[in-house]
Amino acid sequence: MKHKRDIVIGAVGLLLTASTAAGLWGWQQERQHVADLEAQIAELQKEEKRSAVVRSVSKQMEAIAYQQKEISDEQREEAIQQTRVANEMRHRSEVERQNALAAQEQAVHSEHQAQQARLIAEEERQTAEHQRIQAELSKRMTDTLSFTALGRSLGSLSSIQAQLGNKELADLLAYSSYVFTNRYNGDVYYPAVFQSLLTASESKRTWACHNGLVMGLAYESADDNSVVTVSTYGEIMLHKRQDDKLQSTTLLSDKAYDFRDAYIDDDIIYAVSRSGHLIIIKNGMPRVIVMEMLENPSYITSLDDNSLLLVGERGLAVYDKQRDMIVATRELDFHITASSRYDNMPLLFDDQGHQHLVKNINEFITSDIKVPGRVTAFASSKNTKTRAYGMSDGTIYLYDEQSEKTTKLQGHLSRISKIRVNGHQLYSASYDGTMKLWNTASEKIEPMTLLSAGSWIMSFTFDRSKKYAWIGDQNGNVTEALLSVPTMVDIVSHKLKRNFTTDEWNYYIGRNVPYEKFK
Repeated sequence: MKHKRDIVIGAVGLLLTASTAAGLWGWQQERQHVADLEAQIAELQKEEKRSAVVRSVSKQMEAIAYQQKEISDEQREEAIQQTRVANEMRHRSEVERQNALAAQEQAVHSEHQAQQARLIAEEERQTAEHQRIQAELSKRMTDTLSFTALGRSLGSLSSIQAQLGNKELADLLAYSSYVFTNRYNGDVYYPAVFQSLLTASESKRTWACHNGLVMGLAYESADDNSVVTVSTYGEIMLHKRQDDKLQSTTLLSDKAYDFRDAYIDDDIIYAVSRSGHLIIIKNGMPRVIVMEMLENPSYITSLDDNSLLLVGERGLAVYDKQRDMIVATRELDFHITASSRYDNMPLLFDDQGHQHLVKNINEFITSDIKVPGRVTAFASSKNTKTRAYGMSDGTIYLYDEQSEKTTKLQGHLSRISKIRVNGHQLYSASYDGTMKLWNTASEKIEPMTLLSAGSWIMSFTFDRSKKYAWIGDQNGNVTEALLSVPTMVDIVSHKLKRNFTTDEWNYYIGRNVPYEKFK
């Protein structure tokens, strides 16, 4: 029983222990629950405080939001107003832009119309200017034709008055002839104008000096007033001009000689005779060298600084000036028709259409002549690169070395005896008794007669100034002629003794030309 009681006690004790443990555990759990509730309450209190703060902040934020809403509404209203204003301004700007575009289009149209008007005005101005120029040109051409014709007429009248012995009037007419011709760019070398000036200036003088044909003329080295002439009658003469007189001295006169050419070097005179003689005159004393080996010598020219070349019909001879003797001769297999110079060397022409440039007596440069016919005279110009060939029939051929063009010049009636070229001026003399001037720069080259000798002109030469020409003719005359128009005009202007009277002006020149005084 005791055991049972012990078991019961044990079981009660165990139950009590279990109940105590369970109660303790329950109490512990309840306590933990209470603590958790308290913690939850505390957290809820915190949350409530936070909520209160949040609510307070939210209310403040809501108040701020309401304020911002009000501000936003105001700004929106203002934006709407500004938008409305902007739209109105944009509309107004668009209207103004459209107006500006329309104005621009109108301006462009107006500018185009103005440009068209300017172009039309410019065309009208150019037309008017062209018409004015044409009118002036027509007037100038009319005046030119009228006054150049007047100049030529006055020149002819001057020559008539000179023949009648009315020198004062002749001089006035000659000077006015030049004035009107030159003023209107006329040709002052036209025969009527030139001859009247030549007569009025009294610058052409002719002296009967020789008995035979004057074949050669040569200037002394330092004196333009002294010239040596030789004739076919065996005469060698020295002429010195003193004002309008010619003092002539006969250096040699022997009919056995037939002089054809003359040359002066260091005041020593050389004359070659077709009889086969070379005459040398030094200090007035003549000396003769016989050239039996040279047939019909007709030309003499410089070969080099120390020697002269003597040219016959079929041979050559060289004279040494220092040794004073013939040092070389050469026979030729052709007949020489003319002799001249080219490129500072002697140039020979034959009757077979060839020319021979003589470098020395044993060395020739032979070539075909560029022109047809028989050459009787030749000249060239280094400046213009031209060659002039004078022919036996009176024709002159002008050959341009650069273009290789040949121009045929016709004006002489018979053999060309002499040609000289000075730039674009070509001077020619002929057996027809005339000396002519050709302006080779003209498109149409026409001859202008400078002198009419009345007999064959055999030769001519110029002084160093190229203002005066000395001419020898068939009748033995020696003529000095001034060929410079400006010099003639200067002489005539200083000779004038009076002016035209009103009646003379009206009669010779015309009432429609304003009166001028020339003196």
